[in-house]
Amino acid sequence: YNTIIISLLRMFFSIVPPMLLAILLFDMGFARFRRGIQTILYIPHFFSWIVIYGIAYAFINPEGLINNIITATGGRPIKILTSESKFYPLLIVTDLWKELGWGTILYMAALTAIDPNLHEAAAIDGAGPLKRIRYITIPGITPTIVFVTVMAVGNILRGAGFEQIMLFGSESMRNAQVIDTWVVWKGLNALNYGLGSAVSFFQSAIGM
Repeated sequence: YNTIIISLLRMFFSIVPPMLLAILLFDMGFARFRRGIQTILYIPHFFSWIVIYGIAYAFINPEGLINNIITATGGRPIKILTSESKFYPLLIVTDLWKELGWGTILYMAALTAIDPNLHEAAAIDGAGPLKRIRYITIPGITPTIVFVTVMAVGNILRGAGFEQIMLFGSESMRNAQVIDTWVVWKGLNALNYGLGSAVSFFQSAIGM
């Protein structure tokens, strides 16, 4: 259950936000400013999950920036790292920050393949920006959206983010129990290599 839910959430947030960001950046008039934003957004992709965890920990640990702001305004500190209810949002937010910029690359490439004469003709006919996005941009990048979705569906049982969950979760957290972490905590730690191999084969078969 956790594997599928987390994979579906990661799939959605790896498709929709990068697509919207790519459309916004593509329509941005200042090319130099756009390139600067793209560079800033791409950088987290090249960080390892250990670095991402270290940065996130500075914000969300009990003495971190978020709790310092809450206590300074008279609120009570919140436990994020050990909270079951906040585990899913924590995974999605950190994954989105890490991969948002990188995910726009495919969509930016697809947008450049759309004939600009279509946008010019639509503008002359009185179509506004939203209508041009709906009737020209979205249909133009639909093949890319379908390709990304199909590849993500094929990775549904491996797409929960093993390295990320191992860092942000723990063996005692119910929501951190996905197939990959279960193999490590329940299979390999108990030297049950046959079980780990069987589960990995099952993941590959379902992916196929």
